[in-house]
Amino acid sequence: MQNTNHLLMIKPVRFTFNEQTAVNNAFQQKEADSAVAIRAANEFNHFAEKLIQHGIDVTIVEDTPEPHTPDSIFPNNWISFHSNGTIVLYPMFAPNRRLERKPGVLHAISKKFSIRHQIDLSYLENHHQFLEGTGSMVLDREHKIAYACLSPRTNEHALKIFSEKMGYSILEFHANDKNNMPIYHTNVMMCVADKYVVICLDSITNNDERKKVEEVIQQTGKKIIPISFEQMEHFAGNMLQVMNEKGNKFLVMSSQAYESLTKEQIEELNSFNTIIHSNINTIEKNGGGSARCMLAEVFLPLKN
Repeated sequence: MQNTNHLLMIKPVRFTFNEQTAVNNAFQQKEADSAVAIRAANEFNHFAEKLIQHGIDVTIVEDTPEPHTPDSIFPNNWISFHSNGTIVLYPMFAPNRRLERKPGVLHAISKKFSIRHQIDLSYLENHHQFLEGTGSMVLDREHKIAYACLSPRTNEHALKIFSEKMGYSILEFHANDKNNMPIYHTNVMMCVADKYVVICLDSITNNDERKKVEEVIQQTGKKIIPISFEQMEHFAGNMLQVMNEKGNKFLVMSSQAYESLTKEQIEELNSFNTIIHSNINTIEKNGGGSARCMLAEVFLPLKN
């Protein structure tokens, strides 16, 4: 199943620009503003409330002030949850992001969901091999395909281990921004939904790799909805399809992403599902991530 109605969100306590991730995240822009953390917290609250109002189940865990984890608002990079009861912990590029693997998060999840097995790949950090969860990989869960653009944060060997442990086939490729710099996370250039894929095909500059990605998407029966470089820069690739308790499907994105779309693209996406968008400009600018990065999908079985 591609969608879940259970999401994990981490409420930020000391959100700020992260110097350690900025070295290879071209989306980050530092704001010299003491109110960044306050604005980010307000954006988080409005976003989470909007999801809850649509009947989506959101488990919110408040971050701890210490150790300081400026990017804790993006939990999908260090953990993923799977329908067989497995959780996977991932090796993170930035040392201060490794501190996000806090026991309190797993405790909050375990009170509501059944965790049957844990795969811990964090040891790969010692070998400088990184794989940042569903940021590095965009999962087609139904067809067990992991799309992954290679970057300093997405290592081929780590992908192979994930494939062996989780039974996913890996489709790896190279993707660059308009300045020909490697895109740091796959989930800023593509989104896999149940019946369609939003993707910046222009970022895949190798023709053979681009053709292969298109072929695999088409083989899964999904429609390709292309976006431009400019739309990708406004986080139009960083979307996530979810559902509520009634089974109604939604495509979640930021307001910046929504406003970058054409009327035709909006109509096409709305033909598949309702769009939910929220203003998270401060989070996007300083954190270099958007709506999808803030949402960790929980596919674990519910406890009785």
